[in-house]
Amino acid sequence: MPEKQVCKLSGHKHLNLALQGGGAHGAFTWGVLDRLLEEDSLSIDGITATSAGAMNAALAVYGIAKGGAANGVSEAKKAMDMFWRKVSAAAVLSPLQPTIFDKMMGNTDMSMSPSFMAMDYLTRMFSPYQLNYFDLNPLEDVLKEVIDFDILQQSNKRLFINATNVLSGKIKVFEVHEIDAKVLMASACLPFIFKTVEIDGQPYWDGGYSGNPALFPLIYSCNSTDVLIVQINAVNIDHVPTTANDIMNRVNEISFNSNLMREVRAISFVSKLLKKGKVKEDEYKDIRLHLIEADEIMAGLGHASKFNADWDFLVHLKEIGRQSAEDWVKKNAAKVGCESSVDIKDYFL
Repeated sequence: MPEKQVCKLSGHKHLNLALQGGGAHGAFTWGVLDRLLEEDSLSIDGITATSAGAMNAALAVYGIAKGGAANGVSEAKKAMDMFWRKVSAAAVLSPLQPTIFDKMMGNTDMSMSPSFMAMDYLTRMFSPYQLNYFDLNPLEDVLKEVIDFDILQQSNKRLFINATNVLSGKIKVFEVHEIDAKVLMASACLPFIFKTVEIDGQPYWDGGYSGNPALFPLIYSCNSTDVLIVQINAVNIDHVPTTANDIMNRVNEISFNSNLMREVRAISFVSKLLKKGKVKEDEYKDIRLHLIEADEIMAGLGHASKFNADWDFLVHLKEIGRQSAEDWVKKNAAKVGCESSVDIKDYFL
């Protein structure tokens, strides 16, 4: 059992990160990491991540490993910036782009874009085995261009990438020494758009179906008992959706949050048992949870905007992420190692 973390209001602190997936909305997490890496008082012990969160996590860990103690932060920032720039550049040739009218109206959602509506219709009628016979996906090429996976796999950071086994429905957690471009593609494989990713004879889909992200790897394998969740998919909204697009968007949010919320409930339950002395502290960990989110903004973006790789939109999300992280650091960083900084019952339960 790891030593219990001592509560101190200042000084160097250790925490783990849990990064959600969400397509282009992952640029929000890019901004969060960009700011957190600048905080000398915080040390990241482990990261669990899914889909776009997995991309960001791998980029950050790779940069830290490449740059070492002297240049790790700058290399991590450089890797994330390069990745998102290349993603946006590759998407220029995609029909899934906001129209000139969308840009004029400040509409990032694209749900009414003719190209998005055509894609939505086609993916309901045909599978990627028919629409994308040659399994073309520029994202894999971008990952191979930006990340030297030999360096990443030698990192001493605890990195856990989540994917869903198609046959069993169970979550598969890949550790840092196993991670390559194929693993990251598996974690982000939306089966309506991309062919199943096969690794060691097993088929995988997006990790969000089974854990977005899974928290248990951090609990089982990391010394720090503080977990900072970077939330992309809105948990709370302020109205009942009534349009077909809004309903689909909310279904997507609920589906990709459900496993995370169940794990948080289990963490809360164990915490209550520990406080009441019902279980022993040397057998269970009292996990402290923290949260960086922008629900009000993210809920208003719409599901279709997760396919929007327009550079201005990505930078906008990055800036929101940086500011959200800045606000969290000022208000809650001192609580790491001492107490949860999010009202678990109010937000998750």
